[in-house]
Amino acid sequence: MKIRSLIVDDEPLSQEIIETYCKDLPVIELVKTCNNALEALEALKQHDIRLIFLDINMPMLSGINMLKTLTAPPAVIFTSAYAEYAIDGFDLDAIDYLVKPFSFERFVKAVNKVRDKLGKQTHNDQDFIVIKADKKLYKLDFAEISYFTSVGDYVKVFTKQGKVIITNETLRNIEMNLPAALFIRTHKSYIVSIKAIRYIEGNQLMVDGTSIPIGLTYKDELINRFNA
Repeated sequence: MKIRSLIVDDEPLSQEIIETYCKDLPVIELVKTCNNALEALEALKQHDIRLIFLDINMPMLSGINMLKTLTAPPAVIFTSAYAEYAIDGFDLDAIDYLVKPFSFERFVKAVNKVRDKLGKQTHNDQDFIVIKADKKLYKLDFAEISYFTSVGDYVKVFTKQGKVIITNETLRNIEMNLPAALFIRTHKSYIVSIKAIRYIEGNQLMVDGTSIPIGLTYKDELINRFNA
């Protein structure tokens, strides 16, 4: 599974170097490069990002202050010319801190840390997920789930039996607890059970009688997984 990533850096040369490194790593899917933190915050609303390469010294809003505004941030690798901010970075649970200029080998080491962490989050020997809703804990077998969809500040879980559970957990947090072999993101607002997909037609797919949109950035991976 590729790691959907965002570069946030106000220096064109740094952007170019990190973009080149990302292209040389098949595990990274670079979604967007942002010139400042405000642009990045908007991008996070529009895309499902799993990793941010985040500079610290930027105009308007620093990388550290940007990270503090996020309630459920993706994994973060800080990229900065200033080593003295490293402690602050790790206090915010950053995966790694790269001091510019850094080598490709050091970049790969940092990305591998992220891949290991995400792998641990998604690897699950259980065949169920626990969802908090209505002051209860619902145990749902993976086999009985059709799809998840975000609606405003909530996520709806649709089961094959027609049951709908509404939770205030984020779609990103739910995705981290789902096995990648069984579920796939098809849109920024949808995660579906691969086994529940009946057919794909254009930019829509049919899941247990419900038509679900396919986001352009997710389509290629969906087709590849569906044909596997």
